[in-house]
Amino acid sequence: KKQWYQRRVRGADFVMLGGMFAGHDEGDGEVIEKDGQKFVKFYGMSSATAMQKHSGGVATYRTSEGKTVLIPYKGSIEDTIQDILGGVRSCCTYVGAVKLKELPKRTTFVRTTKQLNEVYGKKSINKTD
Repeated sequence: KKQWYQRRVRGADFVMLGGMFAGHDEGDGEVIEKDGQKFVKFYGMSSATAMQKHSGGVATYRTSEGKTVLIPYKGSIEDTIQDILGGVRSCCTYVGAVKLKELPKRTTFVRTTKQLNEVYGKKSINKTD
């Protein structure tokens, strides 16, 4: 079974991986222990949490647009990076590309969009977000 990044990242000029990288030691998210399990507080930059932390609150002319959620604590980012690299290597192998820049020549890309960010699909931990 191909990983999502093997199906969707090929040929992209950039990718946004905030949700994938969230919850690791290398981030600055607050680690919270709940029912014996560790979680990390993860929030979007348009959330009330971010505006409170970085701007002193939600300005009167704005509204918060993001959520604040708890995601499982993941430890070091090293394993996640190795998973991504392994997926990219497999992708190159599937299409016969020796270098990343060969991918567009070896494949036919189909543009897709993802309308749901599953990280934020969970319940908000802050009712104001």
